[in-house]
Amino acid sequence: MQFIWQSRFIGNGPYHTSDGKLLEVYAPGLHNFNQGPDFINARIKVDDTEWAGNIELHINASDWYKHKHEQDPNFRNIILHIVWVNDQVIFDHLGKSIPCFWIQPYVSSILLDRYSNLMLGNAFIKPCHHYLPAMNHLQWLSWKERLVIERLEKRTHKILQYYQLAKHDWETVSWWLLAANMGLKVNESLFESVAQSIPVRILAKHKNQIHQLEAMFLGQANLLIGAFEEQYPTMLQREYKHLQKKYQFRKLTIQPAYLRMRPASFPTIRLAQLASIIQNIDHLFDLFKNSNHLSSVKEKLIVCPNDYWLYHYQLDHLCSYHEKNMGQSMVNSILINTVIPLLYGYGSIMKESSYQEKSMNWLMQIKAEQNRFTKEWVSYQIANQSAFDSQALIELSKGYCKEKRCLECAVGVAILGCK
Repeated sequence: MQFIWQSRFIGNGPYHTSDGKLLEVYAPGLHNFNQGPDFINARIKVDDTEWAGNIELHINASDWYKHKHEQDPNFRNIILHIVWVNDQVIFDHLGKSIPCFWIQPYVSSILLDRYSNLMLGNAFIKPCHHYLPAMNHLQWLSWKERLVIERLEKRTHKILQYYQLAKHDWETVSWWLLAANMGLKVNESLFESVAQSIPVRILAKHKNQIHQLEAMFLGQANLLIGAFEEQYPTMLQREYKHLQKKYQFRKLTIQPAYLRMRPASFPTIRLAQLASIIQNIDHLFDLFKNSNHLSSVKEKLIVCPNDYWLYHYQLDHLCSYHEKNMGQSMVNSILINTVIPLLYGYGSIMKESSYQEKSMNWLMQIKAEQNRFTKEWVSYQIANQSAFDSQALIELSKGYCKEKRCLECAVGVAILGCK
């Protein structure tokens, strides 16, 4: 259903809601892979009224209540409920009926048959898989270098935005970028907002007091709300109230997400690790910029939060002993997504190519990422020996294969040029 809606495989209309009103779709919205509704930032028109907001999809309309969406604040801006079986009228938290689009009559049976055949057959295979590797080693190396540069140039755009917003302070840029990447995709926006709400001058004042750093980070992330039974979170709560009042931290409305997340990646643990990194490193940007060896940066990033977290993944929830050291995988993720783009972006913005070369050299020293993109390419005998390779293959999959840019791809051109 998500695929059908996103791809607009619902005929040419006209469309009507389940109560007979004319429905026009201006923008189906962006597919949301995280916590909350299925599609966000959609635009529709019901009769004479235009709406902008989010869209939720269910097999049965009654699943809305089974999933308790009427109690979830993430579902308070639903402008359309798309269902396959319209078995119940749905109301929002204010008791107002939500426009319903019964999609089943608009979907072609041929489309459904083809979908079933695909699902019962082989998984998606790249159109060029019969011809791979298609190029020799040197050609692949040249193509990967271009892909990595394209990927880093995209990230430089965000770093430039940070640089301008931070009034040309690279330490602040480093702090914001590190925090955002520590949040991973699910909590990236929250962690970025936390970082932007706490100036680096305040971090410097409190960097020798780990509990004060944790209090600021957890408090700004809305994780110190409510009553606690344990002494440590109660102390953090008290400390945060004092610091919040002292520095007039702006209140953040973004809530932390835990959906489909391993405990080791809970926002509480990542913020505690982030506090330890700030305590362990005097100046983030100086370390990244001036270190001659990647190993010296790695050593500084391998931190362990204070002893409270040995027995906790969440505040006030005791668990068995487990060290919460920064794992090698997370350290590599920070290097790939923070340190490398920062060095490349700095070199690009400041016109100092030596830092761009340094970032590329360091990327070749980091262990390759293993994910569904890289594994597929490896199955076609394409090398994935370092983060340089994996970042190139990820960019190739997302930037070219997904967008069907075969004619702009060196592999596609090589295949088409074969006799």
